[in-house]
Amino acid sequence: MRLLSGRIFGLASAVLSPTIRTPSSSSSSTALMMSTNANNVANNPTAAPKEWEDISSYLIPNPDKVNGPTNPQATLRLFGHDPKDVRVTLYRDHHAWCPYCQKIWLYLEEHRIPYAVKKVTMFCYGDKESWYRKVCPSGMLPALSIDNQLITESDVILMNLDAVFGPVPSSPDLDSDEVYPYRRLERKLFGAWCDWLCRRHVPLTGGESRAAESFKSVAEEVDSVLGKSKSPFFLDSGFSIADIIFTPYIERMSASLTYYKGFSLRSSYPNINAWFTEMEKRPTYLGTQSDFHTHSHDLPPQMGMCVSDGTKETRTLMEYIDGGYVDSPHYEFETSTTPSSDVALEALTRVYVHREQLVEVNPTEDKGKFDEALRCVLTYLATGTVVKPPKGTAEGLRYLRDRVSVPRDMSLHAGRKLRIALELTAKLDGDGQGPRIEDGNRRDQNPVPFVEAKRKREEAMVG
Repeated sequence: MRLLSGRIFGLASAVLSPTIRTPSSSSSSTALMMSTNANNVANNPTAAPKEWEDISSYLIPNPDKVNGPTNPQATLRLFGHDPKDVRVTLYRDHHAWCPYCQKIWLYLEEHRIPYAVKKVTMFCYGDKESWYRKVCPSGMLPALSIDNQLITESDVILMNLDAVFGPVPSSPDLDSDEVYPYRRLERKLFGAWCDWLCRRHVPLTGGESRAAESFKSVAEEVDSVLGKSKSPFFLDSGFSIADIIFTPYIERMSASLTYYKGFSLRSSYPNINAWFTEMEKRPTYLGTQSDFHTHSHDLPPQMGMCVSDGTKETRTLMEYIDGGYVDSPHYEFETSTTPSSDVALEALTRVYVHREQLVEVNPTEDKGKFDEALRCVLTYLATGTVVKPPKGTAEGLRYLRDRVSVPRDMSLHAGRKLRIALELTAKLDGDGQGPRIEDGNRRDQNPVPFVEAKRKREEAMVG
């Protein structure tokens, strides 16, 4: 196979702006306005948590990761094909934090190309696996092999996928003249975002305001382009590679600007919001979608820094997001979707599977106490009753609350439900906070204990 190259856009520097709008009653008919108040749940501090055996009766069946809807835990995707049809292997990061990995992942899911997945550690949260250094000496992500030929750089990967398998159905190919202006616009928006989010502007010079206005101007341009389209997507013909190109970073812009600048991308630009809403109707996107909390804390070590504007309104939103939205309205422009009836049990199931590792890596010294505290949380997820955890476990519960990662661990709504359960349970033991999340690196999210545990489980099943 002859590998292709084409018009490749380098990383641009950037700029951003607006001000956030907290949820109002007038928008409750169209937005997710759930409210979780500690006074509105059943508290039974004298109740005992369920034992693990009892909790196991609430587990929901594993989804079909091979042929079912997009699933971040999948290591093989066949879409009904035979395993021998797999010609593609995607190398992406363990935690689904890498935006360029998400771009390739979404393309493969939309195109329904059978592929295998091999997960690799990012530098920002651990050491690169030695086996991957042999596959890709640079260690860069994403990488993809087609018929055992390795390709790196996300745009080059997409061009080669287009050449071998044809473009995404009903879409022009990436390197077409039709798509080229959208690629340039996406990089322009990216540059404006970086300049606002990642640059510490000198006080009283107006740099922050100029960066904000610059981003607003480019976002307005994107909104206008979407408004002129005959479809809810970028191209008149409907969903295309142009939407795949925009998805990873515009998702991260929505999260990070809310958290660090108190600015809502979706509430400020109606056509961008409508585009998000249409994307959230696609199971392919929902399977790769992250949430505000995850992105707000996975971006600093990847971007170098994310700078808050420090306003009171922004600090309030930070508290909402970090606290799991407990005792506050759910921020309405995180998602247009509503939770399914089984999100609590989805969260319960995912925690149950990893319970031993979650206890092991938690900073709580008394592991027996934290095991009980974790059962208190799952008792709430199973029954809706908040049970008082052992004394001295609030810090450990909030440590876990702060490290739930979407979509790595579970879906957006299940992650939201789990954070709420952890916070409500922790409240009964006090206000103690766990170790803060570092900005420089996320070694607290080293995947090794979980990867090893999964390997042992799989070996036991084979044995």
